[in-house]
Amino acid sequence: MDILWAVLLMLVLAIGLACLIVLFSVIFHVEEDPRIDCVAKMLPGVNCGACGYAGCHDLADALVAKQVKKVTACKAGRKDKNFDPIIEYLKSTPGPDGSTVEVTM
Repeated sequence: MDILWAVLLMLVLAIGLACLIVLFSVIFHVEEDPRIDCVAKMLPGVNCGACGYAGCHDLADALVAKQVKKVTACKAGRKDKNFDPIIEYLKSTPGPDGSTVEVTM
């Protein structure tokens, strides 16, 4: 009988903590600029770190946030395959605030 109470207590505790996790994930949800994922998909995806960032997603975040002005910061990318589409995409796609990003080679 003691084991049954222990199992029941653990089950109630687990359900309560799961509800707290869901509640906190809704309350503290952070919206990310959708252009970051698009630019990250246009980068080579090798996550080499040669650009000085932890990976392609971090470089894409820096490009969209206007912290990096040149797409050639990506050492693994190619002009025709990666850089030209990124420049065109950021120039023609406004973000949530309505602004576009000007990056160069």
